[in-house]
Amino acid sequence: MTELPHTFPSGEVFTHVRIIIGMVMGLSVSRLITGLTRFVQHPGREQLYLPHIGWVLFLLLFIIHFWWFEFALTRRTNWYFAIYFFLLFYAGMFVALSAVLFPDRMDEYQGFRDYFRKRRNAFYVLLLILLVVDVIDTVLKGKAYYVTYYYDSWFYPARQGLLIVGALLGLMWQSERYQVAFAVFALTFQVLWIASLFEVLR
Repeated sequence: MTELPHTFPSGEVFTHVRIIIGMVMGLSVSRLITGLTRFVQHPGREQLYLPHIGWVLFLLLFIIHFWWFEFALTRRTNWYFAIYFFLLFYAGMFVALSAVLFPDRMDEYQGFRDYFRKRRNAFYVLLLILLVVDVIDTVLKGKAYYVTYYYDSWFYPARQGLLIVGALLGLMWQSERYQVAFAVFALTFQVLWIASLFEVLR
């Protein structure tokens, strides 16, 4: 009788793991796109609010980006349940943020401006958790990955630092001008970040 190997090839493990992650990420993308269609379906009832729509576009782009750069995990040689659980948690944070941006019901709010102002703290707390989790995810990909993408670049530490500080200020500062500026800044930085570092997988 042939004995089973103690471990599976890392590429096969990642293929197995990314199936469930893809299912979770699909919930986020579906929620955001369905939410965006509200503005087309009910233009008279659903009014755009710039900070809200800015974060929707930021998160949608982040999710698409996440699925792109997570391919680097194929380089991992050892897989553990803790890493698998962590990746599910990471993906789950996108679902949570998507649900906060587009709730099931809006009956108790007077549009997205009123909703976002009242749920601003919940959004920024989840965003902060996501940003910290992203740092851990980068570490999980290993030193070679960091050196390839970030060693000679100020983008990653600047991006994480500025977004974390910005989210903390967003929790404390209710200024609508700040909310607009931060959302636009985050979206612009995300576009530049992808264009400069992740146009091609390496």
